[in-house]
Amino acid sequence: MDTTTQNTEAPPPARQPSVRERKHASRGATRPGDRIFLGLSRGSGIFLLVIMAAIAVFLTYRASLAISKDQGDFLTTFEWNTNLTPPVFGIAVLAFGTVVSSIIAMAIAVPVAVGIALFLTHYSPRRLAGPIAYVIDLLAAVPSIVYGLWGALVLVPHMDGLFGWLDEYLGWTGIFSWQGGAPRSLLTVGILLAIMILPIITNVSREVFRQVPQMHEEAALALGATRWEVIRMAVLPFGRSGVISASMLGLGRALGETMAVATVLSPTFDIQTSLLDPGGGTFAQNIASKFGEATDQGRDALIASGLVLFVITLLVNGAARVIIARRKEYSGANA
Repeated sequence: MDTTTQNTEAPPPARQPSVRERKHASRGATRPGDRIFLGLSRGSGIFLLVIMAAIAVFLTYRASLAISKDQGDFLTTFEWNTNLTPPVFGIAVLAFGTVVSSIIAMAIAVPVAVGIALFLTHYSPRRLAGPIAYVIDLLAAVPSIVYGLWGALVLVPHMDGLFGWLDEYLGWTGIFSWQGGAPRSLLTVGILLAIMILPIITNVSREVFRQVPQMHEEAALALGATRWEVIRMAVLPFGRSGVISASMLGLGRALGETMAVATVLSPTFDIQTSLLDPGGGTFAQNIASKFGEATDQGRDALIASGLVLFVITLLVNGAARVIIARRKEYSGANA
């Protein structure tokens, strides 16, 4: 009698579809409206990358034409004479003025903006918070040239007292020494830029602080925390990434501000050791003041300086993204 052996092994598991197959299946199951929206969204992202690449190629090409004819060091020369034969120009003064004025603006604007945002969201009564927020929104809509005119006609004439005080008590540092000239310096520009970027940082920070989960604050209060301890332990950690993003938006405007800086600053191609002495320059101010009367060679040189500003802006935004990624545990998505 023949006996047959039965296979006791379990059947092999069914093959699971791959990620690509699942995406393809789900894509085929989507509605036409979803496919259209997906295509438009993807096309918009690709179109943005194309525009950025086109700008970079244009700036690089025109900058290479100018730098190839430059008889000075483009990065370290303290001179801007594009009408000479051969031309001599450099961005040392422009880079210094742009970075220093932006740092001053951020040092003043960020603490004030965060304080205003916290006041509007956690301290101020609703009847008072509404009008204050409305005024701040109006400040964000003021054109740059209006800020520049206000800075030249109102801010600059009233800076003598502040400059004298800084010279009396901090002049020994050399950074705040004042020789009595017109207060059209990088410090004045930094203060004006701080006023201009204050509404941007305040509005974004205010919206971020409003998104803090109410349970986090109530839990901290239930444990006996004071109002400041709630803000320090629950609100600020949650909104840290948003505040950084808001600060980068403000920094982007400060780096590229043109008309307000050109109206207030007395441009010179030298680096002053004191922030109170008149002189200096920024990339945007130099481009705005010289582009109209520049020759083709001079315009290429200005475009080269614009390329440097473009790279600085990209580096700043990239650094902000790295900082935010390291703080992603505090983001609202992970709350």
